[in-house]
Amino acid sequence: MHDWESLSHVRWDCKYHIVFVPKFRKKKLYGKFRNRVGEILRDLCRQRGVDLLEGHLMPDHIHMCISVPPKYSIAFVIGFLKGKSAVLIHRKVLKEKRVSGLHFWARGYCVSTVGLDEATIRKYIRDQEKLDQQQLELDLE
Repeated sequence: MHDWESLSHVRWDCKYHIVFVPKFRKKKLYGKFRNRVGEILRDLCRQRGVDLLEGHLMPDHIHMCISVPPKYSIAFVIGFLKGKSAVLIHRKVLKEKRVSGLHFWARGYCVSTVGLDEATIRKYIRDQEKLDQQQLELDLE
């Protein structure tokens, strides 16, 4: 059975695999620094109601599987995570005092959806009328 989330007027399952890298792909994500970056990203996800399902920091990039409520676009969530984490990494981890020009992540990112496979969705759409008729017959019994 598939676990769907709920908001007041929607049932949803919006999961994404995202990858982004530090500026100039420098190998900055290691040691104690690695743990702190993970804590910062988990906390930022919590702030927006985003579930961090899996995450792994490699020395020069990060993989995350996240579940994002449909009220947020994936571009907004990634922008939020990269922007806020860059500031927090500079302040809390790198102990820098400056306020402007706090770049940490490269501009781009990679994202793909995770979820039901295309064949399952196509079959569901094709068979919808038949499924509705079967449910109606069950309800009338």
